[in-house]
Amino acid sequence: MLKKLKNIKKHRHFKNIVFFIIGAGILVFAAMIIWISSIKIPDFKAFEERRIASSTKIYDRTGEILLYDINQNVKRTNIPLSEMGDNIKNATIAIEDSSFYTHKGIRISSIIRATLSNVLNIGKTQGGSTITQQLVKNTLLTPKKTITRKIKEWVLAIKIEKQLTKDEILEAYLNEAPYGGTIYGVEEASKNYFGKKPKDLDLVEAAYLAAIPQSPTVLSPYGKNKEKLDNRKNLVLSRLYDLKYITENQYNSAKNETVTFLPQSNSGIKAPHFVFFIQEYLQEKYGEDVLQTGGLKVTTTLDYELQAKGEEIVKNGALSNEKNWNGSNAALVAIDPKTGQILTMIGSRDYFDKNIDGNYNVATARRQPGSSFKPFIYAMAFNKGFTPDTVLFDLPTEFSTTCNAYGTPLPGHDQSSCYKPDNADGKFRGPVSLRTALGSSINIPAIKLFYLVGTKDALNLAEEMGISTLTDINRYGLTLVVGGGEVSLLDITSAYSVFANNGTRNPYSGILKIEKSDGEVLEEFKENPREVLPKNTALTISDVLSDNNARIPTFGANSPLNIPNVAAKTGTTNNNKDAWTMGYSTSIAVGVWVGNNDNKPMKKGGAALAGPIWRNFMLEALKKLPADQFEKPNLAVDVKTVKPVLRGYWQGNEHYFIDKISGKLATENTPTETLEEKVITNVHSILYWVNKDDINGAAPTNPSNDSQFSHWDIPIQNWWAQNKNYYPTVTWANKPNTTDDIHSAVNQPTISITEPDPTTIYPTDSKIELKVSSSGTYQLKKIDVFVNGSFLGTANYPFNFSFVPNEIPNMSAENEIKVIAYDTAYNQAETISTFRIAQP
Repeated sequence: MLKKLKNIKKHRHFKNIVFFIIGAGILVFAAMIIWISSIKIPDFKAFEERRIASSTKIYDRTGEILLYDINQNVKRTNIPLSEMGDNIKNATIAIEDSSFYTHKGIRISSIIRATLSNVLNIGKTQGGSTITQQLVKNTLLTPKKTITRKIKEWVLAIKIEKQLTKDEILEAYLNEAPYGGTIYGVEEASKNYFGKKPKDLDLVEAAYLAAIPQSPTVLSPYGKNKEKLDNRKNLVLSRLYDLKYITENQYNSAKNETVTFLPQSNSGIKAPHFVFFIQEYLQEKYGEDVLQTGGLKVTTTLDYELQAKGEEIVKNGALSNEKNWNGSNAALVAIDPKTGQILTMIGSRDYFDKNIDGNYNVATARRQPGSSFKPFIYAMAFNKGFTPDTVLFDLPTEFSTTCNAYGTPLPGHDQSSCYKPDNADGKFRGPVSLRTALGSSINIPAIKLFYLVGTKDALNLAEEMGISTLTDINRYGLTLVVGGGEVSLLDITSAYSVFANNGTRNPYSGILKIEKSDGEVLEEFKENPREVLPKNTALTISDVLSDNNARIPTFGANSPLNIPNVAAKTGTTNNNKDAWTMGYSTSIAVGVWVGNNDNKPMKKGGAALAGPIWRNFMLEALKKLPADQFEKPNLAVDVKTVKPVLRGYWQGNEHYFIDKISGKLATENTPTETLEEKVITNVHSILYWVNKDDINGAAPTNPSNDSQFSHWDIPIQNWWAQNKNYYPTVTWANKPNTTDDIHSAVNQPTISITEPDPTTIYPTDSKIELKVSSSGTYQLKKIDVFVNGSFLGTANYPFNFSFVPNEIPNMSAENEIKVIAYDTAYNQAETISTFRIAQP
């Protein structure tokens, strides 16, 4: 009985829960019905006002100079559907909503597919929006993507379908659709892009317009993504063909048709290349909806004062180059190396100049860098143990193993497989130090160095430093070091900033802060430094690139590159298609490209065309960003452990040391001052002495195993045969048989301190005379004096040295004085004594 009562109670409890759930459901459903019925169809006339009120604004780094208000100059003209023409209507329906005339405002299948894609991450991210949904989603709805907003969008779409005809909906959509920048609606898009009425658009023009609304910023005809726009245009044509709007012949013909867009009009924008660079970043990160109607305030890194001066300098320089050297265009990027912030970006001489395709941003385009890529190779070399004094032979050299050392193809190969490059000036200099080879941009040593350090290691370093476009290592050979790959001006300027910042990379950034209209900060600049290059290597590159003497053999003493405390490097590609000048101080890195967008050759290269633009801008920048002296690198090497051939002795690598005074073999007692190295004359390629896989290790046992050895060594032997009479020869027969007997314990001087006296207490302000006594084989030459470990100074014979205790920091009651003495043969001795001073 008790069990039965318990079951009855449990059953009643369960029924109560069920009734509660049903009741709650009814209430929620009723609330949903009331909420849905309260949603009103938005006023289409309010579209433009809302778009302007919530426009994203882009400012310079001060937050005060407005560079661009995205919707400030909105262009939109309503026209009836009858004036739009079939091409644009069909193309839009084909790509956006092929079932437009059959659905009731939403597509349930698309909603399910989009939900699975976006929520469950199944397949590609999708929107699933019909044309009707797209018409309403940016009216009274916020750009924030929420479930509530999406439900509102569905409800409004269904309501609109009940109150408007399909043609009215399509007409409204085509009058409101975004077509890039401030252009809305097909009337303005047709006029601005093609100078036509919409009804006069041909098939391909209509396909282009239909392609743009998916992502108006990325797919802008005036941006850098023309290939993406072309691909989507082809997709539109493909959909038109699939849906039987066009024939196969029309489809094939249209795919290959070339369309010319009208030049972009000037809408009061400042720094347009940079603005659209930022705009594309915003679109990719936050979406087109937020960009267009999110009301963002974007404070960028741009220094508009420098930007304005740079634009003037670039334009004047490009016009002069066009007149004198057939180089019509130029671009410039400036970066703060300490932060990575982009200070200036100029993508052409004039954004609005249609004759040079001025809206195309060359600052972010891929171009061959020429010799401006060389510093990355040299940096890798210095990492591995080469030094600025290392010598390589600048001689005509065949690098292809399909040809012999003289450039003749081997059986089974033709002349095109050979690679025997020249230097830019057509000269060959014989033995050249890496310092001179880099400073003077000599090609042959650079190509040899690239082989020695290895393609993989060099490209990995370049990528670490900021070059993002050379990731397919297998594509590149030795030609890369003279410009065989492609880089962007922005990337390579950023990479050069690593040298300026002593080996620490700060990724480039154009954003300081992004704020919503309510003050919420979406994004704020944060430094992200990372050491990618040893500091001493970076300092060594700066030391070489700022050494005007190293540039003189190629550029002369007074080239545009010669600015105190500034490092510089030029680059020129084959046939002078690209001219570069890269450079930096401790406070700014600046890169300049000069050329023609259509790759037409110019009459001269980097220093002549890009150099003056770079110099003029750098001098302007240094007025507000003064250049400190570069910190000096540690270039000292241990002559007893580092190979002679790495230290600049190209005559050979086997050696011995003598004492310069006695002329005998040096011993461990022989001081550095009298040490003289003798290298045995045995002239060969560096591959004879260095294993490229272990630079500092033992010499190869069989150098000819290296495929390049004979190609490098044969020209060197031929050169040596013609020039050996101009150089002294050292053989093993010259090696002395006896050892240095001057620098020995017997000949070391003895020294003692007689004043100050250890037993006397000296006043702190007294002048203490230092007196020493000595004896030995040779007369004393100088002494170094230290008190409590601190160096006080040097005195030469006859010694006259004094000091005042209260002028020396960290003195105590009892202090140590040390004297190191050197005789005329550089033997040395030291002695230590103490002295006392009065305490207050």
